[in-house]
Amino acid sequence: MSARTRSAEIRTQAHASNGGARSSRAPRTPPVRPWRGVDPEVARLLARSDAELAAATGSDDPAERFVHAHLAALRAAAAVVALRGRPAPRSGARSVWDMLARVEPDLASWSGYFASGARLRAAVDAGHGEQVDARRAAELVACAEDFRDEVGILVDPGTGFARPLDLAPAAS
Repeated sequence: MSARTRSAEIRTQAHASNGGARSSRAPRTPPVRPWRGVDPEVARLLARSDAELAAATGSDDPAERFVHAHLAALRAAAAVVALRGRPAPRSGARSVWDMLARVEPDLASWSGYFASGARLRAAVDAGHGEQVDARRAAELVACAEDFRDEVGILVDPGTGFARPLDLAPAAS
């Protein structure tokens, strides 16, 4: 499969609606956990973020891992914007990253980090997956997981982290 074909498949999977046809490699949105007092749209976006993270961690292809991790962060950022409310049109915020920095300034550094990866994700979407090496993909997956955890705590402070942490000491 060529890089362009693989990228098109990734893009199609990532942008498919929940009810649309999906290939077997598309991330499945897990059932939305009922959170008391949390808007269902916020919960849905977080579930989609989790599905993208699962797809990112389950892939061996760096380009695919990168795309899924970036989309996971994008969904988590959209959940914060949905939670806090979109900024006024006059604010000049055009992307979800701009909106995130305006509605939740404590997450502005994450916003800048993920916005900086948008061009590379666009390159992968255009068929240039070879531009993503394994180290860059692993970094983005780790950052997307950390960001998703911060968003989860922001949405529901009693929840804690989205996934259990492996607290086993590293072998020496």
